[in-house]
Amino acid sequence: MSSNTTIIVAVAILAVLIIGFLVMRPRAAPKVERRREGEPYVASKERPYMKPPAKEGAGVADEVAAATADVADEMLGVHTRPQHDGPSDDLTRLKGVGPKFVARLSELGITRYDQLAGLNANEAAHLDERLGPFQGRLARDRVIEQADLLARGDTESFEEKFGRLG
Repeated sequence: MSSNTTIIVAVAILAVLIIGFLVMRPRAAPKVERRREGEPYVASKERPYMKPPAKEGAGVADEVAAATADVADEMLGVHTRPQHDGPSDDLTRLKGVGPKFVARLSELGITRYDQLAGLNANEAAHLDERLGPFQGRLARDRVIEQADLLARGDTESFEEKFGRLG
């Protein structure tokens, strides 16, 4: 067996063990208080039965997804989760990108020019598939090329190719 196959088998066994542990571990039953008659239904810290929905990492499925993403990141050398290395950029400065497009990009973890500029062809294709109603806009509006120029601070070349920044 080659070393690559051995590594893949080892990772698969590790993933099965992690999933088995997460599924089989005992969990404490949550303490549930009943709302008193006439009491308004309001979320509060004192009443666990009125908590907001659980956030990422709170359930078994989320834990398994996070573990799988970590393994994929390591094995494939890709970033499956958003990387927050700095403040968000104003992506609406990109020609053809409006507030709704920015909101969708943000949902997918894209908030800065350098994130868009750093996408290779496969990553761009995968992102494009997940853009929903904005599918095809990355290529049509040359969003990645625009983001690359703005990430480098080359506003002169940007304005030469795409027009004045607004």
